[in-house]
Amino acid sequence: MYTAQISATLAFGASVALAAGNFAYSHNPNWNLSSFTSLVAFGDSYTDDSRLGYFISHNGSAPPVGYANPVNYDAADGGRTWAEYVKQYTGANLYNYAVSGAVCSNNITPRILSSINADFPAIEQYEIPAYIADRAYTTANGTKFVNAPADSTVYSIWIGTNDLGIDAFITDSQVPGTTLVTYMDCVFNQVQSLYNLGARFFVLQNVAPLQLTPLYGLPGQGGVGDNQYWPTKSQDNLTAISDRMLEQVVTVNAIYEYRTPYMVKIMNSFPGASFAVMDMYSLFTDIHDYPSRYLNGTQPYNVTGYINHCSVNGTNCVRDPNQDAYMWFDELHPSEQTERIVARTFVDVLNGISPFATYWSS
Repeated sequence: MYTAQISATLAFGASVALAAGNFAYSHNPNWNLSSFTSLVAFGDSYTDDSRLGYFISHNGSAPPVGYANPVNYDAADGGRTWAEYVKQYTGANLYNYAVSGAVCSNNITPRILSSINADFPAIEQYEIPAYIADRAYTTANGTKFVNAPADSTVYSIWIGTNDLGIDAFITDSQVPGTTLVTYMDCVFNQVQSLYNLGARFFVLQNVAPLQLTPLYGLPGQGGVGDNQYWPTKSQDNLTAISDRMLEQVVTVNAIYEYRTPYMVKIMNSFPGASFAVMDMYSLFTDIHDYPSRYLNGTQPYNVTGYINHCSVNGTNCVRDPNQDAYMWFDELHPSEQTERIVARTFVDVLNGISPFATYWSS
């Protein structure tokens, strides 16, 4: 885990970056971003603003081409997502294609959403195609809908929470013959698709320590039984669930750690591109282990409980008003305060100075 000195450096670097409002003063040789004008984000509920809500409110129909995805002040974290905070902190354009419930590919871990009578929209099947369509779209006044210059646009992918979770790998619900390696193949296939479109700066956010969430946590350490996301969880071995999630997460993150430099440096799969692997696992673990460095509020820090308590059927929800003291919003999702931390750290990553990232370029 990171030391107090490194954590202090992170906090200082973030404050400097936000105050200065500029980028790349570290001149990191493996991260050549000299200016930052646009963020194109892909992912799930940890990132989604309003896209799943559109699907649900329009009988499963996707948002139209040129959809101006509105900010959500009551997203899955109970407030704004990290991507919106990056937009606020930097003034960059934000093109957010994340959809709550998304996986990388419905060919690997399809999950039905009854309210739209279809699978949750996935990165491969919906998010990337939606971005491609928007890139080609010209507004009524003749301007391009997407303003994403290759030398100042960063593409982020943060996926895995649903791929590894309930109704997917942890419950052996994946398509027969697919594995965690298949899932990681999907992630890098999406990177290849974006690279082929001209993307040159990528932030790959690895999987957070899901075994620390209340949904997958150990009994006696914040782990819950039956809940709105897994109503029959108590029928299984809660300790085994947590241990298996730990194994899945660290396996996937090890693939991120070694496959990224292999593809960039050895295979030279992405000539001219720069990559940052943002270590969400270590960042979240640091918040969990040293909450006083990150959280605030008038009550004691809470990294095992959560803000929003609902009945097993997802109704009768009650929120704790002291939200900034919590790491988790509900059984699965980080709190808005945690997402602010993610945003500040992301800005450090963009500056090439984050201890929570490794950088690679070809």
